[in-house]
Amino acid sequence: MNLGFGWTLHGDGGTPPPGESVAPHERLSWGRTVGIGAQHVVAMFGATFVFPVIMGLDPNLAILMSGVATVLFLLIVQGKVPSYLGTSASFVGAVATIRLAGGDSSTVTGAILVAGLALAATGVLIHVVGGNALNRVLPPVVTGAVVALIGLNLAPVVSGIYWPQDQWVAFVTMLVVIAGSVLLRGFLARIAIFVGLVFGFVLSWVLDRIAGPITSPTGAGEVVAHDRVDLSAVAEAAWIGLPDLHAPSFEGAAILVALPAVIALIAENAGHVKAVGAMTRTDLDPYLGRAVFADGIGTALASSVGGSPTTTYAENIGVMAATRVYSTAAYYVAAAVALLLGFCPKFGALIAATPGGVLGGITVVLYGMVALLGVKIWVENRVDFSNPLNLVPAAAGVIVGAGNVPLRITENFEITGIALGTLIVLVGYHLMRAFAPAHLRAAGRAPDADSPVDAVDATAGAPRPVARS
Repeated sequence: MNLGFGWTLHGDGGTPPPGESVAPHERLSWGRTVGIGAQHVVAMFGATFVFPVIMGLDPNLAILMSGVATVLFLLIVQGKVPSYLGTSASFVGAVATIRLAGGDSSTVTGAILVAGLALAATGVLIHVVGGNALNRVLPPVVTGAVVALIGLNLAPVVSGIYWPQDQWVAFVTMLVVIAGSVLLRGFLARIAIFVGLVFGFVLSWVLDRIAGPITSPTGAGEVVAHDRVDLSAVAEAAWIGLPDLHAPSFEGAAILVALPAVIALIAENAGHVKAVGAMTRTDLDPYLGRAVFADGIGTALASSVGGSPTTTYAENIGVMAATRVYSTAAYYVAAAVALLLGFCPKFGALIAATPGGVLGGITVVLYGMVALLGVKIWVENRVDFSNPLNLVPAAAGVIVGAGNVPLRITENFEITGIALGTLIVLVGYHLMRAFAPAHLRAAGRAPDADSPVDAVDATAGAPRPVARS
């Protein structure tokens, strides 16, 4: 069985000359391969630990399981699709909803685990029936609406939880992220969110020294006087040890809230496979089902021990585009580094000490970008909103998702927000399409099955590279 090992040396192992690239089955010298792997670690690092903090999960475990999931992914795709699996933001809205309803981390990871298994099952289905059926089930009007409502659903989390903890630090951090993403160049622009986080962290520490404690709500909503930066847990944490493991638990309502994220993850993976195929000049469509399956299994495995959901990362695709080194050997190096970082509790405690105000400044940008990336899917696929077949189901679903509108089924069970909005868009579109007049179906038909699904980077708030045929 081909597992994608046994790399051949590209040329003399040195940096490839202009116009040449290093294929996935090739490698540079091991010294240079380690260097490229280190770039991949830095590229995935910011978002991979920011999103666990936002979701209230252990960032150390997220880093560790991202390495495990990456290795698993590379084995399943047989080394044909070089990608790194970091923490996914597609579940952030669902996690916020679950926690507001009283769910704990065990409930959160249980819901994510089921969604991961659903994603894996979808991957098997895609592998059997072919990727051409994907756009028929999830046309751009549906995927765009789901991504948009996931982002909009998060607005109350910013305004009600993070921003009030320190509004001025949140505001300045937001400005730094915006300015950095526009004014910085090259790799620094790609990690503008990480730059903003570091700046906000340092600013909070300086304000503690200069202005003293702040009186504001904590993450739990209790208004007290407290330091912005509390490093006591960092001092107590060990340098080497296991991250915080816990078993998942399963609640039907929480699972329904998490399942819509599967649609966003399918779009991400489809976009990534197309993008990597274009860069490597290889037809990777036969591996689309494997990629989706591998992402689902990685998410299920990570959440089974209390970790964060995973997804393929655009930041690492950006590193490949810049270096023209597509060697999977570099990804194995990056995964090994992530595994080592995951066994350092002191590192995780430092991440968990990120002030709420800093998270407020970061999330106000990230959540808005997630919403607008849904709009990007509509624009790039030229979705016609003059056609009520597209307009009405999407409009209803987005508002239901943004407003977290509930639909009570029984006294003890209701569908709200993201789950209800997704059902309205998905079922509403296909049901109306079945009964709509012929002229509306013709005007609002889904794109050709061979055209790629535009994907979104819900992990870093940047567009996924998508290949155009």
